[in-house]
Amino acid sequence: MIQSMTGFGRAEMTDEEKKITVEMKSVNHRYADFTIKMPRRFNRFEAGIRNVLKEYIRRGKVDVYITFQSFTDSDVTVKYNREIAREYVKYFREMREEFPAEMEDAGQNLSPVLLGRFPEVFSLEESESEDDDRLFDDLTKVLREACEHFTAARNAEGENLKKDLLDKVDTMEALAGQVEELSPVILENYKKKLTEKVREFLDRGDLEEGRIAAEVTIFADKICVDEEMVRLKSHIAQTREILNSDGAVGRKLDFIIQEMNREANTTLSKAGSAEVTDIGIEMKTLIEMIREQIQNLE
Repeated sequence: MIQSMTGFGRAEMTDEEKKITVEMKSVNHRYADFTIKMPRRFNRFEAGIRNVLKEYIRRGKVDVYITFQSFTDSDVTVKYNREIAREYVKYFREMREEFPAEMEDAGQNLSPVLLGRFPEVFSLEESESEDDDRLFDDLTKVLREACEHFTAARNAEGENLKKDLLDKVDTMEALAGQVEELSPVILENYKKKLTEKVREFLDRGDLEEGRIAAEVTIFADKICVDEEMVRLKSHIAQTREILNSDGAVGRKLDFIIQEMNREANTTLSKAGSAEVTDIGIEMKTLIEMIREQIQNLE
């Protein structure tokens, strides 16, 4: 089943100790690009989180939001950063020696209370516990559930895109058939016009009859799009086959649509009538619409 590169998924779990929520959404991107926003406590799990995401996603810019709420009081601890405090004391002593008068006028002593107000002397840290393995297991379950919902949304959107693309491909094939039907008619009409135009010369003996056949042959060679239509129909068959396959198809289809566009351009350059020109323009318009939709496929 083909997938769209746009989707949304969400999952959460709650027990007596915690609540974990995972939300993810994606837009088009040439490669797989993951942006993960999560609590600092989960930073050590990032590699594992990315490995899980890679199991489900091959292309797309995916934003993942992880929130964590603890119902216990043991997850945050106060840390005394002794080395930082020592640095503060050292520099205050140097300042006292360098600016004794100014420090005396300030009238402040470096008390523990004052020292503790400076940045990073005390900090709050989420504590690592022996339950981290269980926490990661719980996170992984929620993440996988969100990925399943995310994949289901992408599959549904991909199926809608597939149906629309197949309809457009059917229209493209019908247009190719119209060009094939018009080609012999255009050639015959040209032959008639050319015959009428040079009949007066033939009557006077100024032009050989074989010259008409030669002119018709040259014209036929210029407007012949048989090869282009054969290749176009081959590309259409490939497109149907790819759309009915599984896995990432966006890049394959992007290449094929370039080839379709090449055949449409050649058809336009060889157009021997207004009808073929109109069909060629319609083909180009359809190809551009297909190209835009392909960009949404994984």
